[in-house]
Amino acid sequence: MTFTFGIYPGGLLGSDTGVLAPVRPDDPALITAALRELQGGAAEFLVRAYRSYADPGHAPDRPEQYAVEGRKLDLVLQYRDRSGESAGWLDFVRRTVRAEGHRVAVLQICEEPNLDLPPVDGSIPNVLRALVAGVIAAKEEALACGFDRLAVGFNAVPSFDPADTFWSDLGELADERFHRALDYVGVDFFPDVFRPVPADRLADAVRAVVTGFRRDWLPRAGIGPAVPLRICENGWPTGPGRSEARQAEVVEEVVRTVAELAAELTVTGYAFFALRDADSAGAGLFPHFGLLRDDYSRKPAFDTYRKLVAELSC
Repeated sequence: MTFTFGIYPGGLLGSDTGVLAPVRPDDPALITAALRELQGGAAEFLVRAYRSYADPGHAPDRPEQYAVEGRKLDLVLQYRDRSGESAGWLDFVRRTVRAEGHRVAVLQICEEPNLDLPPVDGSIPNVLRALVAGVIAAKEEALACGFDRLAVGFNAVPSFDPADTFWSDLGELADERFHRALDYVGVDFFPDVFRPVPADRLADAVRAVVTGFRRDWLPRAGIGPAVPLRICENGWPTGPGRSEARQAEVVEEVVRTVAELAAELTVTGYAFFALRDADSAGAGLFPHFGLLRDDYSRKPAFDTYRKLVAELSC
């Protein structure tokens, strides 16, 4: 079983109030140098990027420039049309596969469709139908274009509500074509960020989230244990009361815990969010998720992640 690493290379990110722009513009040369160093000798390293149906722009800008030297895109297609229509959305999905499929390793349909919170896709009408139809359309187009190794899937966030109907609702919509097309399911989670976790319980929290996602939630949609899991977004911000040294410790513990679960739970990938801070002097959690500061100087966690990629890539 292969296990691949990746990272979102930009400074632009979503926050609880919308989109947070970086205080310094992206520097493609510095981003490329950082990606090259993180990748090291790994045969494959994924560059996470986002493209919205409602907005044809990319985050980061021109992500294809980073899909070189053994790096490929982990591309997210976001469903952000509040009209809830699907015909244009499916055309968008198919066009993207045709144009980008040669440099995409992983194609994610929708962004966090089970989270009803702007700006993510779970707040958009008909997102479940867009998800199911989008997965089928993407896989059909990938196979028609000869992109046999392009993995198509979707992601979600952990749910702690026993009354949550997202997975059962998905199971009702998901037909045989969807299950044949589905190559993976991703999970976004940020332990000890939005809900504090004692330091000595962090590994337990990671195991509980990933195991619960696999064994408790996916079966409700009829998604079996053979469908791989990917950790699509995971990170830990620095800032007041959150030291850079502790960030490095968290990265080490979370990545090693995920890697230990890989064989048991069929986890095939991990992506860190994000490469650099949006604003290293900013207030709150969201500006500080980077392995680098906003001026591209490195925090200790950068070297920690680089060493983990070198050791655990296979």
